[in-house]
Amino acid sequence: MKKIIELKNITKSFDGEVVLDNINLDIYDNEFLTLLGPSGCGKTTTLRIIGGFETADVGDVIFLGERINDVPPHKRNVNTVFQRYALFPHLNVFENVAFPLREKRVPKAEIEERVNEMLKLVALSGFEKRSVSSLSGGQQQRVAIARALVGQPKVLLLDEPLAALDLKLRKDMQQELKKIQKATGITFIFVTHDQEEALSMSDTVVVMSEGRIQQIGTPVDIYNEPENAFVADFIGESNILDGVMLRDRRVSFAGHVFDCVDSGFAPKEPVDVVVRPEDVDIVPEEKGMLRGVVTSVTFLGVHYEIIVDINGFKWMIQTTDFVDVDERIGLYIEPEAIHIMHKSEYSGLFGDYSSFSMEMDEIGELEQIEELAELTEPSEEGAGRDE
Repeated sequence: MKKIIELKNITKSFDGEVVLDNINLDIYDNEFLTLLGPSGCGKTTTLRIIGGFETADVGDVIFLGERINDVPPHKRNVNTVFQRYALFPHLNVFENVAFPLREKRVPKAEIEERVNEMLKLVALSGFEKRSVSSLSGGQQQRVAIARALVGQPKVLLLDEPLAALDLKLRKDMQQELKKIQKATGITFIFVTHDQEEALSMSDTVVVMSEGRIQQIGTPVDIYNEPENAFVADFIGESNILDGVMLRDRRVSFAGHVFDCVDSGFAPKEPVDVVVRPEDVDIVPEEKGMLRGVVTSVTFLGVHYEIIVDINGFKWMIQTTDFVDVDERIGLYIEPEAIHIMHKSEYSGLFGDYSSFSMEMDEIGELEQIEELAELTEPSEEGAGRDE
């Protein structure tokens, strides 16, 4: 695949605070790449530097082999769709899409052809004469995308464009955006804080935190092979425990020795162990590798979300099997369900579900998580969930 954008050693500060810290990233032709992370991680600043709306303090932006740091936005072969679509209320759908072509004095016949082609692509044929103010949020978004694509950019930047839509429409538009990207072959760079959105749409996911890239990979790799506790916690639910790698494919955690599939760690190396809630099997207590008592059960339609206390560590289990509160159960974990990570600066910040609640969901700030960690036992650190 051809490399279309290179970010080299990008650093950016606002008012003395570093928001991007030595970012290096390669983006390829015909790729759907998502910048994913919590608020304040630097993902939108990265997008704005690519678009030319911000300038890096240090580092270079390379576009098709040429340095474009000083090239203004309107001269870059890049278009942007923002959260607010910025449509012209006094123009109909056709004229909104045609606007950038009229600005470039494209011949009338070509404008007609290209606008109609774009409206067909975004499933708005027949809407040409409609007022944009009469359209639904999803339809307005399609107009904004058509307007951004009609100029045939090499890259389309999308800054959380689905944020204002309701859940069902948001899911529908996720699929539509992916179809549009494949149909046009244009590189999409998408910004979101929504993990499900990133996993369902992207070829490549770039997970960011505190102005740094934590991991780059396919959605499957990011979910199944997180590189540190932040990524494991941010991408879906995770039980994260302290462990010791005894030798290749053999790890000790939660008072038990397990077979696993990981290797390459030093003998007796302290590690973080990740077990996803859906990868744990509930068995009779006497058959369990681990044994505990159920402290809560929540029905979520397709499965139950169960919290199990095992020696003071609260596990989350997602299962279709019903168990009752206060029931004693066993847990069985296959070797393939155990993922081993090196210790990192995020070790101990995330882990069990001792205080899994809406209040903890709303904390969101790393400083508050660290403050809570000082007041709890090591096994309970990271009860708060980062947003």
